[in-house]
Amino acid sequence: MCVRLFSRFFSAMAGPRPVVLSGPSGAGKSSLLKQLLQEFDGVFGFSVSHTTRKPRPGEQDGKDYHYVSREVMQASIDNGEFIESAEFSGNMYGTSKAAVQEVQGQNLICILDVDMQGVKSIKRTGLNPIYISIQPPSMDVLEKRLRERKTECEENVQKRLQAARVDMEISREPGLFDVVIINDHLEEAYEALKGALLPEIQKVKEAKKV
Repeated sequence: MCVRLFSRFFSAMAGPRPVVLSGPSGAGKSSLLKQLLQEFDGVFGFSVSHTTRKPRPGEQDGKDYHYVSREVMQASIDNGEFIESAEFSGNMYGTSKAAVQEVQGQNLICILDVDMQGVKSIKRTGLNPIYISIQPPSMDVLEKRLRERKTECEENVQKRLQAARVDMEISREPGLFDVVIINDHLEEAYEALKGALLPEIQKVKEAKKV
């Protein structure tokens, strides 16, 4: 397990900074987030993203996503109301400034789980989050993890592997991330993630005492 810290790390501010979490599928982001939310209940929150796709059975507007038309979403993006957006399989997805502000207004650390395109989009805003990249130790390990899931067809596995190669290469760009965690051993990676976020976690806890 390896952690790289860059000079542009925590800056002094009154409230908790959002966290931008990125990394390829199979790197272990979900497992790390699960541990973080279990240990620090009531500290973190997720912004509700917007999408132009139709709700799936059981999904609720305003909880799973904000479901809007393409026209409405594009107009909001053009108006500068979104911090990041992307298109997948013919549908638009994105995170609005208001969605992040709603989480921050509850004195919670807002977690944004985005791809590399989203990271670069957020870099062009004034959000000032903590940028953290979760990466696998190698492509061989990543491929093994993806295949052990047994949830993807071969075509999708190859697509994820190709996307991961690009992700891992871009993550090495100087200054792109505040912290890069190589998830070789889950517990060590979790301690690194927790350590990186502890100053903001403490701010939330102290504010709740007031």
